[in-house]
Amino acid sequence: MTSQRPTFIRPSFTRMTLIALMTGLSLGVASHAFSMGSDSTAPAAKADDYKKAVDLIDDEKYAAAIPLLQKSIKEKGEYADALNQLGFANRKMGNWKAGMEYYLKALALEPKHLGANEYLGELYLEQKDLPNAEKQLAVLKAACDDCDEFDTLEEAIDDYKDDNNIN
Repeated sequence: MTSQRPTFIRPSFTRMTLIALMTGLSLGVASHAFSMGSDSTAPAAKADDYKKAVDLIDDEKYAAAIPLLQKSIKEKGEYADALNQLGFANRKMGNWKAGMEYYLKALALEPKHLGANEYLGELYLEQKDLPNAEKQLAVLKAACDDCDEFDTLEEAIDDYKDDNNIN
């Protein structure tokens, strides 16, 4: 006995409808399965820890920024931008040793990181180490020639020389 389709349903319509239904079902199941396996923190919220920390640093709330940066690194792994900001926050709180360590870690990951090179140069000036500050300026010159970070460190070095009567 052979089955016959009713004449009002075309074979191509039935196949297309079935394919559409199956695709919709599989996408629905896949998205539900993904959401069941994901963690409770949305990716946008994780990215916000770094941004919140930078905003706190901009407001000179360095101590409040540090745990957010550490959390961001714990979740994402070490990355130069967060290490640089950790260095900056620590330096601004007077913890030069930690600042230096974070800048050097950032530069180990990205040797031409503009911010880390600038801030490390500024740290050297705070430590009255003009030759190393000038080395960071040379790195910036090679990396970007005439960027804000180069200009800022160059100005800081010029001010340091003026303040200390160095030609």
